[in-house]
Amino acid sequence: MPERKDERLSLPSVRLSAYESVVGEAEIEQIRMLAAPMAGATIQHLNSTYAGGGVAELLSRLVPLMNDVGLDARWDVIRADRRFFEVTKDFHNALHGAYEEIVPEHYKTYLETTRKNLELVSRDADFVVTHDPQTVGLVEAREPARTQYWLWRCHIDLAEADPRVWGFLRSYVERHDASIFHLAESGKDLLIPQILLTPAIDPLDEKNRELPQEEIERIVTGFGIDPTRPILLQVSRFDRLKDPLGVIAAYRMVRKWQDCQLVLVGGSAADDPEGEEVLAEVREAAASDPDVHVLALPPDSHRTINALQRAATVVVQKSIREGFGLTVTEAMWKGKPVVGASVGGIRRQILSGINGYLAHTTAGVAFRIREILSNKGLAERLGRAARTYVFENFLITRYLKSWLLALHSVRTGVRISPTYI
Repeated sequence: MPERKDERLSLPSVRLSAYESVVGEAEIEQIRMLAAPMAGATIQHLNSTYAGGGVAELLSRLVPLMNDVGLDARWDVIRADRRFFEVTKDFHNALHGAYEEIVPEHYKTYLETTRKNLELVSRDADFVVTHDPQTVGLVEAREPARTQYWLWRCHIDLAEADPRVWGFLRSYVERHDASIFHLAESGKDLLIPQILLTPAIDPLDEKNRELPQEEIERIVTGFGIDPTRPILLQVSRFDRLKDPLGVIAAYRMVRKWQDCQLVLVGGSAADDPEGEEVLAEVREAAASDPDVHVLALPPDSHRTINALQRAATVVVQKSIREGFGLTVTEAMWKGKPVVGASVGGIRRQILSGINGYLAHTTAGVAFRIREILSNKGLAERLGRAARTYVFENFLITRYLKSWLLALHSVRTGVRISPTYI
């Protein structure tokens, strides 16, 4: 098992005041008012990787903002080998409803790795937040005699969870003081309170800030993509649950009628060992078509992804299962029409026919793409409504405010089960 470095992750310096130009002075003042009673409280976030995937991106922005408003927030990552991440990937798929062959060795590997990481838990933190199945078992380090609040933050959809895996994890979940889900339908009946807290994007980070048109065109043409022709884009990990092969199939249906290019952008994460296998499948499926561009980018390619999203004509998110789908949020913030599968948090974001389209089949995705490509006015209307919806619901300032309210509720014992914050 690789050694964990002693030094803390170097996080960006993020100040709440910088967001006043985006959300206004009143919103900033309200956040500071909520933070004041929490001043000095220590909160430790625990997850499985510092880079790759939505959880790491959220924490990289949330933790500095928590510190800026007076909390003492830190973020630590478990130490694990490839076998552990193969097991938790199988757990992840099974919790999303896919069939996986789960054997006793899976549970043994999970428990052994968990126990080797118990020392990572801060005994002095006022709040400990475990993120997703990989770290939920760390609640074994909880000391009953110590006043410490534990929260489990679940970023995946448990609606169709395999009862074997969920039954194993549930005993750890219910040793926390509260659980946090994206959506009511993503959770489970539990003996502890459930808080519903939708994630968000940071409008000022590299992935979402405004870019010069010249830079957008330079990045796009650098990948051999023609910025003068329609571009269909999906950004997501190379994961079967994101259905990249289904996106290729939808693109080919569209191409029978309208000219377009397809760009599939993804990357890898340390806790997802299946990614390389899926990437190979996607490249094989796309190999014969010069208008299908498969881009495997490093985790820090935020500005590049920003440019590709801004260059896109239509953004697609054809997930089979989805936690929330922040790539949808990112595209909507950039004023893009999005065609998404009617699953998970995508349904919370897209109001079909108002700020994008939901689809249930590959043919349905293709139909909606064709409709948007053939009607520029429709594309612009959907895009404007999409940006407004994100502004009102899914910016990082609202996420910070929601977290402060969640911490208040857990510490004061005011039960909100379940409710949106």
